[in-house]
Amino acid sequence: MTDLRIRAADPADLDAVLAFWKTAAEGTSISDDRNGVERLVHRDPEALILAEQGGELVGTVIAGFDGWRCHLYRLAVHPERRRQGIGSALLAAAEERFVRLGGRRGDAMVLTRNETAHHAWRAAGYTPEEQWRRWVKPLTD
Repeated sequence: MTDLRIRAADPADLDAVLAFWKTAAEGTSISDDRNGVERLVHRDPEALILAEQGGELVGTVIAGFDGWRCHLYRLAVHPERRRQGIGSALLAAAEERFVRLGGRRGDAMVLTRNETAHHAWRAAGYTPEEQWRRWVKPLTD
């Protein structure tokens, strides 16, 4: 995996990222559109982290930091490239970013039904906190 390149996304990557998520990410989000991802990259240019191999997008993670908490979203690795250390490399980059910014604990949004993700997150040292429940309210139609 010596040719793996980890870098922050830039605006030119956004269409490729959205297409990649349709193949590699589990589930969809209300923010999975050009405007949503564009706002993310504009507001925090280092939050969307990409993994490339041979010039091809093979993984993503969003490492959002609000000044208090470290949030991980959209950890996705191309199905044909899984179990090769790409997810681990993305998480290491995200965690290094959090530490650099003063973060003390990372939390991940993981779908309850995504058992494959549960194994990956546990292997990376994350544990579920069953006492917490996510509450949401859409702010737009």
